[in-house]
Amino acid sequence: MRGRLIPVVLLILFVTTAFLKGGYSDGSDRASFGSDITIAEGETVGDVACAFCSVHVRGDVGGDIAVAFGSVTVDSGHTVGGDTAILEGDLRLGQDSAVHGDLAILAGSAHLSEGSAVHGSRAIVPQPLGTLLLLSPLLFFIAVIWLIVYLVRRNHYRFPAYPQGKGIYPPPPPRN
Repeated sequence: MRGRLIPVVLLILFVTTAFLKGGYSDGSDRASFGSDITIAEGETVGDVACAFCSVHVRGDVGGDIAVAFGSVTVDSGHTVGGDTAILEGDLRLGQDSAVHGDLAILAGSAHLSEGSAVHGSRAIVPQPLGTLLLLSPLLFFIAVIWLIVYLVRRNHYRFPAYPQGKGIYPPPPPRN
């Protein structure tokens, strides 16, 4: 039960914080878990939040995009009005497309076409380092557990004792 509860709680926190910011919102926000989101041609939506799926922008996004374990693709000539945050995924901007807010990518990359732009600041941590940063709390926890087990086992190990105080005798003197 606990193994299923943690991802659900994280998803709820992830999705709700995406909508708490305010900003552009006319009730057309999108959220999904496990199935891709496609913004149709000519459609404008507010904020978009997605976990374990990808976002395909063929229209326009007036708010922010937050994606965990998926990618964001913005077709040519379309825009994202707010910030874009991607965890374990990539951003692909088509020709003459733009992200007007900030861009943050952890364990992924940004592929910008000719004429595309990110108008805000960029923070991109590439794949191997980003995954290590993402897993570092877990690795620290595993190291602490290993250290505790090592110390407990070390104190319980009995070294062999020599019978009645007899031990290793010094070598006999050399004969001449």
